[in-house]
Amino acid sequence: MELRHLRYFVAVAEELSFTRAAKRLGISQPPLSAQVRQLEKELGSQLLLRRARGVELTSAGKLLLEEARLILKQIETAKTSVRRRARAETGQLIVGSAGATYFHPLIPEIIREYGKRFPDIVLMPTASNTALLIARLRTGNVDIAFVRPPISDTSGLVLQPLVSEDSVVVLPKSHQLAGLASVALAELAREVFVMYPRGLNPDSYDAIIAACRAAGFNPALGQEAPQILAVIPLVAAGLGISIVPRSTTRILSDEVRYVPIKGHAPPAEIRLAYRRQDASQAAKDFVAVARRLLRAKER
Repeated sequence: MELRHLRYFVAVAEELSFTRAAKRLGISQPPLSAQVRQLEKELGSQLLLRRARGVELTSAGKLLLEEARLILKQIETAKTSVRRRARAETGQLIVGSAGATYFHPLIPEIIREYGKRFPDIVLMPTASNTALLIARLRTGNVDIAFVRPPISDTSGLVLQPLVSEDSVVVLPKSHQLAGLASVALAELAREVFVMYPRGLNPDSYDAIIAACRAAGFNPALGQEAPQILAVIPLVAAGLGISIVPRSTTRILSDEVRYVPIKGHAPPAEIRLAYRRQDASQAAKDFVAVARRLLRAKER
């Protein structure tokens, strides 16, 4: 039994006429009749009663009509699903975020807009550090990621610039500098710095240390936070001060004070990283959505 046999039979069964069915199918009547008879012979059952004014369905024919309609519908559904998957309209996209990047308002805005445009793509969020996300991008375990540069090795990757923001000083709310409108880095020379492990983002870590050295001092390093986000609670607990991206000022804002840096401050950037050669269509569409939002904001 071939699919064309089912299509021919359904047309005849719905039209109750070989003449009308042949016209609907765009074929001549004799081959249509021959195909239906071949189907009946294969099934070993009469499906149609030929009458002078048309045809009638037998009991077996009524059953086959129901089953054939289901089969043909499933075939069309499968074809549509495959085509949509090929156009990246369905499936999943693993989206990584590093260094509290999701606290910047642009990041959830990009994700929301992508969700509206591609509602049948399942977004799989994963939070980690920049170094690990870059490694996972290269191995194909992450499709696209919001990361914080600088990144020393960008081979095989594209890093789409998204955000460039200032860094700020985060202080315990009772700190003597907490009430100032701005703080020069040199004023932090006697402070203990709470930092995250250098391995989470070596280039960003080194940029903060270099900025302090440019201001005339080597920062005294105290308690190490297990991740960048954990820096804020440790500062709130009075274990030291730190330098963080401005977008993190939403975290524990009642327990700490965020003060702008006077003069040169380490920049805090966010970029959208994806594989240069084998990025999926879904990842490319995600980048396109991000670029459209960027252009809209620049107007």
